[in-house]
Amino acid sequence: MDLMVDSLETPALTKAHMAELLYEQIGLNKREAKDMVDAFFDVMVDALVQGEEVKISGFGNFQVRTKSARPGRNPRTGEPVPIEARRVVTFHASPKLRELVQGDEQA
Repeated sequence: MDLMVDSLETPALTKAHMAELLYEQIGLNKREAKDMVDAFFDVMVDALVQGEEVKISGFGNFQVRTKSARPGRNPRTGEPVPIEARRVVTFHASPKLRELVQGDEQA
């Protein structure tokens, strides 16, 4: 899969680019491709908002973690600032994805 660089920034795979790839490689029309990409992410977001784990075989796991309140500090002034409790999404890549990303670097 070739990713085209649209700017001088690091190339990124966007939802629009994903829809374009579905259009080109699978033959969906552009509206169906966009709707499929949007639906996929809507399902993922809904599951995470409900606190469910999202597992994509060969890719990785998304989990919602609750972080407790803790003391922090303003890095500019050094002044103590309380950090409120919050929920965050974490991602853990599958071993297969990790291996593909690292390529031959470890050989």
